[in-house]
Amino acid sequence: MPSRSRSAPPIAAPTALANSRTGVFVGLTSHDYADLHLASHDMSQIDTHVLTGNSHNAAAGRLSYCFGFQGPCLAVDTACSSSLVAVHQACQSLRVGECDVALTGGVNGLLSPATMINFSRARMLAPDGRCKTFEAGAAGYARGEVCGFIVVNGLYAIFRDGAH
Repeated sequence: MPSRSRSAPPIAAPTALANSRTGVFVGLTSHDYADLHLASHDMSQIDTHVLTGNSHNAAAGRLSYCFGFQGPCLAVDTACSSSLVAVHQACQSLRVGECDVALTGGVNGLLSPATMINFSRARMLAPDGRCKTFEAGAAGYARGEVCGFIVVNGLYAIFRDGAH
């Protein structure tokens, strides 16, 4: 079996990447959970996890910390393109050698009707619930919930590590 460098471990369980130069790039934009959590104005419900569990900037850091990743970590909020920009940032980080592996993706939870009501009143949502990007019949966009992540590894590293 070919020897592997410490800086670029094989893709495996996240715990196998502990202490490696693995970067974390998270795209997220909504803050519905925080809004709902704090809407009661019951200050006794504010504990040590309210800030770190609801702030966007902590999302990537918590993943890095939990798994022991040593690469860059950042949260990206560019509204609808947050996940795409996070993937772009991960690829850029790999290209310039800031990390050897990157965990990247995004999450969006629609928990409060407030934003949907606002966007509906502003006529931003497609009446039929279908996006028709770049089409003459486009009449708004559709919102959705998702959580998805991918592991990105540089092409050179994939072949060096023996993947085909």
